[in-house]
Amino acid sequence: MRITASQSCLIIVDIQERLAPVMAEPRKVIEGGARLAAAARRLEIPTLISEQYPKGLGPTMIDIREVVPEVETYIEKTAFSCMGEPAFAEALGSFDRRQAVIAGIEMHVCVMQTALDLKAQGFEVFVVVDACGSRNALDEETAKARFTAAGIELVTIEMVIFEWLERAGTPEFKEISKTLIH
Repeated sequence: MRITASQSCLIIVDIQERLAPVMAEPRKVIEGGARLAAAARRLEIPTLISEQYPKGLGPTMIDIREVVPEVETYIEKTAFSCMGEPAFAEALGSFDRRQAVIAGIEMHVCVMQTALDLKAQGFEVFVVVDACGSRNALDEETAKARFTAAGIELVTIEMVIFEWLERAGTPEFKEISKTLIH
């Protein structure tokens, strides 16, 4: 299945100040989340950002907060799955979209549980592997295998952005290709 801008929403899971730096590849996750958020914002794709216990783990990384400043987009949670937080599920439902593009940490915990819950609720789920991470490689590799077994598609940042764009030559393509496509 193809990712479409008209049916997608972006979910950024727990890329926070005290959590992101301990990931195996923190810059990959932080920069990847920011690139996706910037493209989604330019293309008017709704975005939700979860923060796992921000009093303890800090706010979302500044790279992402600079791109997505709206307070209502950020939802605090203590459940590992974003869908375990009623405010998150309600906000997501208000988008009336059937595709969820997910980036964040940790891939084998909060990203995994969120993706599985969304899949169970009938969403087409896409996990962006170069914008996700875990503390160790075994957890990340095992999560990828489990996503695949569950019918959750693994994609890259550029796959998502180019599928959202659909064609070259548009003002959106020109703007996004200058800054967000490497």
